[in-house]
Amino acid sequence: MQFFWKYIDDLMGKGLSIAVIVELLIYVSASLIPLALPLAILLSSIMTVGNLAEHNELTALKSSGLSLYRILRPLTSIVLVIALGTFLFANYVIPVANLKWHSLIYDIQNTKISTIIKPGAYSKELEGYAIKVDEGTENEFKGVLIHDHTDAAQVKTIRAKEGKIYKSVSGKELFFELKDGTVMEELAPLPPSFSNDGVAHKSNNRPSRRSSFEQATYKIDLSGFDLSRSQEDLFKDKYEMLNVFQINDALDSIRRSSADIIGNFLLSVKNDHPYFMAYNYQKNDKNKDNSHKIFAPDTTINFSKLSTDDKITGILVAQTRLRNKAKNLDSQYDFLNVVERGNDKYLIEFHRKFALTFAIIVLFFVGAPLGAIVRKGGFGAPVVIAALLFMVYFVLITIGDNLAQNDTVSPFIGMWFPSMVLLPVAVWLMRSAAADIPLFSFPIISKLFKRKK
Repeated sequence: MQFFWKYIDDLMGKGLSIAVIVELLIYVSASLIPLALPLAILLSSIMTVGNLAEHNELTALKSSGLSLYRILRPLTSIVLVIALGTFLFANYVIPVANLKWHSLIYDIQNTKISTIIKPGAYSKELEGYAIKVDEGTENEFKGVLIHDHTDAAQVKTIRAKEGKIYKSVSGKELFFELKDGTVMEELAPLPPSFSNDGVAHKSNNRPSRRSSFEQATYKIDLSGFDLSRSQEDLFKDKYEMLNVFQINDALDSIRRSSADIIGNFLLSVKNDHPYFMAYNYQKNDKNKDNSHKIFAPDTTINFSKLSTDDKITGILVAQTRLRNKAKNLDSQYDFLNVVERGNDKYLIEFHRKFALTFAIIVLFFVGAPLGAIVRKGGFGAPVVIAALLFMVYFVLITIGDNLAQNDTVSPFIGMWFPSMVLLPVAVWLMRSAAADIPLFSFPIISKLFKRKK
């Protein structure tokens, strides 16, 4: 629903087929699975263990000498398999799905009827038609002129003071709702006439007719204006479309290119300074014999002995050079910030795939002991508890993501923030459930929740 609300303007009125819509939803749904899996693991673990505790099966297992850790070992193995499958899915399937739906939504966004018509110029994107409007936006125009060349034997010209454009429900036709206009039709030439002696006389005249209307609807076939699919190579280098190995390669390329750019910038700064120019000249083997001339006393300029005009000129030149260097440094600083931001986006996506896998394991160890403690199965209390805990998890992952995106914290901390917060909670719940210790067994907390006798 969030996806539909965001792209509803791009999807409506395009005449898209059901197959295209279904394909788009399948690709988008793949990216939602990592968000749904933690909730599924949390809810199922609470329901499963809570159902065992509710029917005293967990108590019977414990009385036979099995600890809670031993009882949860088979479930833990299954969760580890699910976590591994989730990582493989997030690493190999989701990047492809992101590539598919981003390229598809791009194609849909560029299949707007408003892009067919550009005020003040003829549009020939619809085969067999030349359309021009004087002014207008979206689907309402003024001064509409349509040349219909679909029939090679005749030419039809439609003029109207104003008009609206819209697609049919099926998306196969385009309708112009025109007002106050005329229709000029040049029909096919007349057939040749024959004189009594059998000589053919061709006529160069083309019969025509003119009609006017107050309101009319003109239909254009859109079979030649279907959704065109662009090359997916245009989007494949984006961080959302890469797996961890490709992200690692991309990060290496960014670091190498950044190092080269910084090295070239430093070299250009040094070469622009007289000292380094002289130093490089002195290092040159073929100029070693003449190197003493560079540092000769007669080349030294005493600023105090210069004339007032020369002093002013020297100061102005120095100020100009300093301003230019400052601008270059600011530009280089901005460039490095942009590179660092791009680097962080790749790192965020890199850590996201691993943090998601670990979050599933952590949420299992949050839900399983909670089920043993609340001793409730089914869809009652477990659903409420899971929903509340998942809201906490969702808030934490949103906060971590935003902090990492804004460069407030490192990508590692931002993506692992939910696990860092929930891991101590999981340890506390497992300790309490395994030892049958009340949740609020700490002295300060127990006093707050102690029942009055």
